[in-house]
Amino acid sequence: MSWIITILVGALCGWLASLIMKTNAQQGAVANILIGIVGSIIAQFLFGNLLNIGGDNAGTGFSFWSIIWGVVGSVVLIAILKALRVLR
Repeated sequence: MSWIITILVGALCGWLASLIMKTNAQQGAVANILIGIVGSIIAQFLFGNLLNIGGDNAGTGFSFWSIIWGVVGSVVLIAILKALRVLR
């Protein structure tokens, strides 16, 4: 069950981040899922471990705050991909 929850939360985070960054037209469902999952990992590492912001909620589990931090991490990832010209 944890893999299904990971995919669903990743899809939600990736989709919300793509709406915020206006890349939704370029991305499909698979890209949203991958960006959401990698964005949650970035949020856990960057905000949870390095900066100690968000405590245990940054990028872990299925809660309101973990989704918010996952979206923030996904926005960071999309910004990096835009800077590298992978996304427009």
